[in-house]
Amino acid sequence: MIVCRTASELEKMRAAGRLVGEVLTLLAAKVAPGVTTGDLDALAEQTIVDAGATPAFKGYHGYPATICASVNDEVIHGIPSGRRVLEAGDIISIDVGAQLNGYFGDSAVTLPVGPISEDAARLLRVTEESLFKAIEQVRPGNRLSDIGHAVQQHVEAYGFSVVREFVGHGIGQQMHEEPQVPNYGEAGRGPRLSEGMVLAIEPMVNAGKPAVKVLADGWTAVTRDRSLSAHFEHTVAVTAGEPWVLTARDVPVAARR
Repeated sequence: MIVCRTASELEKMRAAGRLVGEVLTLLAAKVAPGVTTGDLDALAEQTIVDAGATPAFKGYHGYPATICASVNDEVIHGIPSGRRVLEAGDIISIDVGAQLNGYFGDSAVTLPVGPISEDAARLLRVTEESLFKAIEQVRPGNRLSDIGHAVQQHVEAYGFSVVREFVGHGIGQQMHEEPQVPNYGEAGRGPRLSEGMVLAIEPMVNAGKPAVKVLADGWTAVTRDRSLSAHFEHTVAVTAGEPWVLTARDVPVAARR
């Protein structure tokens, strides 16, 4: 069942989303060669707890950390570690979720570690652009598949590929709710979007082919061809007017770098 949230519920979700955005902004300012993904995880957890919230990922189906930190060919669900040291030229996808006053926020961004190659920078740019093209489809009367179609059209026009095995999702009082939100497919299919629906939209885009595999840790998904992968995500509400990006950062990550 797809739940439509009331105006007061959306305000609570904005509070959770704003916190997630603040955490991502803090982490982005710390990303640099020599920093470990464990360092980033510790900062995220402390910030979320200090805000009176709960890390959404830690303990979820046994996941052991507060953030997902996926480096280079890691698509999603990379487990932070004090042994994983970031190096110049890496890219890192950071996914953050938090529960505040009973409601969830979920957002992700992929960042450069120092100077990166032109190809890597292009992958990040196109993936983030695809997220905002998807968000433009979050309007009453549109179909759910219009979102994924917008992602796929943009990404493939640049020669990149969309991951099929993992999708976006509804979000609210649970981290994952109906509906699933694929990042590919034909337009004009699936449920009509209605005011109050809230979706976590999260393009996962590979520089090479779309196939992925999960490593022996049971969590980390990597590209099968070891190509780079990028991941951007926002929690977005359907309103009577413009889409409301509940995880929007008051100061964009790029402005803090």
